[in-house]
Amino acid sequence: MNQNQVVFVIDAGNTSLKIGRFQAGVLEKVSRFGLNELDLIKNELAEDKSASVFVSSVLSENDTKLLMENCPGSMLLDRSVSLPIRVLYESPQTLGIDRICNAVAVHELSPNRAVVSIDIGTCIKFDLVDAEGNYWGGSIAPGIDLRYRSMNDYTGKLPLIDDKQVPDLVGKNTLDSMRSGVMNGMKAEIIQMMEMYTQKFGQLTFFMTGGDAVYFDFPLKNNIFVNENLTLLGLYKIYMFNA
Repeated sequence: MNQNQVVFVIDAGNTSLKIGRFQAGVLEKVSRFGLNELDLIKNELAEDKSASVFVSSVLSENDTKLLMENCPGSMLLDRSVSLPIRVLYESPQTLGIDRICNAVAVHELSPNRAVVSIDIGTCIKFDLVDAEGNYWGGSIAPGIDLRYRSMNDYTGKLPLIDDKQVPDLVGKNTLDSMRSGVMNGMKAEIIQMMEMYTQKFGQLTFFMTGGDAVYFDFPLKNNIFVNENLTLLGLYKIYMFNA
């Protein structure tokens, strides 16, 4: 394969699709689209007709099929693809493709060290890769929107909040009390989880990613980094590993 060839990678998530344009190993452009903007995606890919297209999807089977139909000549990341890490997960058939991509990316960014990806999106996902490149698993918890929705769904009077404001610790009205419970509670949860991982596994490097990571102000230390395109990077590395 020509190392300078353009490669498009598509991360089809639960709420949006991200397209990364790589050339010579460099992520040159990132575009985001809604799930109902397949025509725009097709136009985006048409800018480089000779480019390779590699897709990761956590969408339903029907939606993934529709996406692939609008990306002619593309390749879908599935269980048959070889990986640059060893997956030791006990139920690999249920392992989300996005988690695999994140694990590959953090191992690439921090080789020969134990590393954890923290993806803050629809769900909060922790994923651990050891220094030898073995992926062990992690944790999954509800994200911001799921927490707000559950309070509205399972109570009689709590409203549905659709913003992501970060309030003071002590909410002085019902809306801010809900915001504090979700936003401040999630931040505390993530920080405590990081401490628990460190206590169990020793020195670790952490990478934060995900569409909702921007709403949290975590103390950045020399072992905590932010990379908003972690999934795209991992997807590209998997493609190159198989090219």
